[in-house]
Amino acid sequence: MNTTDSAKRIEGFEDTVKDFWVSRPRRPHHGRKLAGVASGIGYRYGIDPTVVRVAFVVLTVFGGIGLAVYLLGWLLLPGEGDEVSGIESLFGQGQSSMPKGFALALGVVLVPMWLWSFSGSWFDGGAFFGLALVVAALYLLHRSRGHLRRPTPTVPAAGTAGTTTVTGDTGVWGRPVSSAPPTWDPLGADPLGWRLPDETSPAPSPQSEPPAPPRRKSKVGIAVMGLALAVGGAGAALAAEGVPWFTPAHVVGLVLAVLGLGMVVGSFRRGGRGLVWLAVPLSLAGLVLSVVPLPHVGGGFGDLETTPASAEQVLPVYERTAGDLLIDLTRLSGTDRVTTTVRVGVGNLAVIVPPDADVRYNCEAGVGTMECLGQERTGIRIPELRGVDYGVDGEGGPRITLTAQTGAGNVEVLRG
Repeated sequence: MNTTDSAKRIEGFEDTVKDFWVSRPRRPHHGRKLAGVASGIGYRYGIDPTVVRVAFVVLTVFGGIGLAVYLLGWLLLPGEGDEVSGIESLFGQGQSSMPKGFALALGVVLVPMWLWSFSGSWFDGGAFFGLALVVAALYLLHRSRGHLRRPTPTVPAAGTAGTTTVTGDTGVWGRPVSSAPPTWDPLGADPLGWRLPDETSPAPSPQSEPPAPPRRKSKVGIAVMGLALAVGGAGAALAAEGVPWFTPAHVVGLVLAVLGLGMVVGSFRRGGRGLVWLAVPLSLAGLVLSVVPLPHVGGGFGDLETTPASAEQVLPVYERTAGDLLIDLTRLSGTDRVTTTVRVGVGNLAVIVPPDADVRYNCEAGVGTMECLGQERTGIRIPELRGVDYGVDGEGGPRITLTAQTGAGNVEVLRG
């Protein structure tokens, strides 16, 4: 591997794209977690592979494109010790440790994976944004660091035409010096002109290297953390005010987008590694929200407990974005007629009705437990409960039409 910093930098868009393909990352045998795509990118451009792995997770949750990009890298990036990538070996361009059957199966899986990624996501347009972010990050990385850590392509072995024989002395990193032919001069100088030390002369005493200068702490992580908290706080405030687009899933997506851009910038400025610890739990939260989308509910945050004294005091809607609700309707009597909706985004709600009331109810919950006048259901995406209950005295008494909804939490409709 060539690590000299004096190599000529890459200029121009077309040259950058061509050079990226020629010197694309190799998937190493050691340090990989799955296929070595993240570790190969990290080693090629001097980035912590953990940051690359988290970026793949964020892109998978944020727009669904991360898994498709990873599989594409598995197919297009050669492995360490291989002449070509798995897809190139299918067309007879060289040898690869990836079996041709596996490469073909991986290519078949990629087609529906990419179609699924762009068919829709819990963050609108997230796949297109994620793909643009990947392309821009790779382009900028190669423009700034493509001249460093360049893998030497494997040269064809002697006696072969057009193909390369992979042996223990060759690989994508090139032929080691120890395996070079004896006629090759690594110094490019006349051996007779070398001045070798006398065997009897004492070896020079090793000199200790000067200590490395202290590494300057980057402020990228702190700045991005503050920006992410500001974006999250503003999004949560807009969600509480009832702005339709700002659902919990969208707010998490915006914060992840800020963290993703921050990690890309931090990879250039040698900072931002601490953002991983915030991106991981948010990615898991985004995954949960993509499985169980929470309904958009206004009303703000906090608990609400009320006991209307008459039918006129019963509001048509009781709601909270997050919190617990307790609505006590036991003071209704006689011929009172009320229709009300009680809903909460995240939290528990309970509605207490009179013992003799005729209740027509509709209970809904995204995830949690519902217990509505004798009917119970628990789980994720629970089917709604509908029914009519006339109470202990049969038909007659106050008439209540009730809708109780929660995104995540428990729903209870009980007799007083």
